[in-house]
Amino acid sequence: MESVSHFIDCSKDVLGGEPVFKGTRVPVQTLFDYLESDHRLEEFLDDFPTVSRERAIGVLEFSKQTALSQAV
Repeated sequence: MESVSHFIDCSKDVLGGEPVFKGTRVPVQTLFDYLESDHRLEEFLDDFPTVSRERAIGVLEFSKQTALSQAV
């Protein structure tokens, strides 16, 4: 699995350091907000075309692996 830095950037100069999808100004939190509000991944990708499917899936995969490793 790739490092989270392949998918996410954090810089004081971009949205005050909020984690964003690499190469965009789209907060990662927005993806989770969409999914928590019963929106599909496709809707998120349609609404934020600067976020690639690969990056969105990468963030979800990293989050899943982190949660599963913490549970064991």
